[in-house]
Amino acid sequence: MQHSKIEFGQATPIETRTGTKTTYLPSLGLTLVDARQTAAIDALLGPGRRTAFFMNAHCCNLMAADAKYAQAVRRADVLLPDGIGVKLAGMMTGDTLAANLNGTDLVPALLAQAADMGKSVYLFGGTPGTAKVAAATLTTSIPHLQVAGTRDGFVGALDPQLVIADINASGADIVIVAMGVPMQEMWIDRYANQLNASLCLGVGAALDFLAGNVSRAPKVVQNANMEWVWRLAQEPKRLAKRYLVGNFTFLARAASKAIAHTPKQHIATRIMDVAISSLALVALAPVFAATAIAIRMESDGPALFQQTRIGKNGARFTMLKFRSMYQDAEARQAEVNAASDREGVCFKARKDPRITRVGRFIRRTSIDELPQIINVLRGEMSIVGPRPALPKEVAQYPTRAFGRLAVKPGITGIWQVSGRADVGFNEMVEMDLAYASSRTVMLDLILILLTFRAVVSGRGAY
Repeated sequence: MQHSKIEFGQATPIETRTGTKTTYLPSLGLTLVDARQTAAIDALLGPGRRTAFFMNAHCCNLMAADAKYAQAVRRADVLLPDGIGVKLAGMMTGDTLAANLNGTDLVPALLAQAADMGKSVYLFGGTPGTAKVAAATLTTSIPHLQVAGTRDGFVGALDPQLVIADINASGADIVIVAMGVPMQEMWIDRYANQLNASLCLGVGAALDFLAGNVSRAPKVVQNANMEWVWRLAQEPKRLAKRYLVGNFTFLARAASKAIAHTPKQHIATRIMDVAISSLALVALAPVFAATAIAIRMESDGPALFQQTRIGKNGARFTMLKFRSMYQDAEARQAEVNAASDREGVCFKARKDPRITRVGRFIRRTSIDELPQIINVLRGEMSIVGPRPALPKEVAQYPTRAFGRLAVKPGITGIWQVSGRADVGFNEMVEMDLAYASSRTVMLDLILILLTFRAVVSGRGAY
């Protein structure tokens, strides 16, 4: 599903226009951009005309209470995910989004790229003087940015036709509207088709941040996805209801929709995943610590290895493992490709010179896979499922192999208990397709029990 507002945009859908993905989240009933910031900006500044809104937990709560606002949101060309709440709502149905595209971070980056393209911007909104101060901040950090005009969102917004005439006379290519939710979205929905600008973007408090009216949370708080706590501490009276009551209401509503959308089999599987991985994380803590120490003692580099893998429906995620190779392993891949002992797409070599001594032991005992318990808790993987594939492997898939991406990848599965690396690629694909079409909780439990036998035997573990 994709948004394309014909009466304004007249543009082809965002995904086919730039290659930027969109993902439908059943828990929200919305289709959101599923891309990193750079790709999202490329899409927003691409050919055609479009409206774009940021969607966070508060926006979704307002949609539930205000039918006109909800209609305006659904008529927008582009919806951008903003905040930890949207991420959590996606995880409820196993959907992961590539990035948090909040307006405070995205707007300056978008305008920097717009300046490089020779595009100008009009800043509309905020208290009197806020847009002008924000413009000064932007032109200081982006000297070649063309600010076509500014206008406040109070007295300056009283006559919409004067606003429209002023924006069009300025020749602005981009209009930034900062009047707060839902007023800015309602204004854009009603008047964007009268503007000559190619992009009309509702940005909430972004101008206040740029003008210094509101301070950003420290980086450590931002990185922890806890910026809402910082905002609440700054304005407790105004934001208490929005964040404390609102966040609970949002998550409860999203969970209700997720449960209604999710088959009982998937709910049972997720409950089992969370229960087993939570217990395992606690019980295996000493093993985690000892393994990390052993890895660091033998070779330089971090104990954990992070690698991009392809998950359910082609979604990318960062898979965690204990590092079993020397740090330059990926750079030396070309040297060992010819030594693969497995036919087909996936590389595996019994005598890979890049593997450390500790690495051989933790591979033989499957200890290297244990950090994927964290991926399971995140909702990116399941305890049982197909082997998570590398992007370069998926790029070489024959058509039939894509069927293995219909379910979440797993720490263990049919191929793991049937010989792991001794199983050829084509045989592995057939096993995964059979599993995807007939999976049950009972089958998963049987495969988990068989995994212990496979670990003891060590067959195919290299």
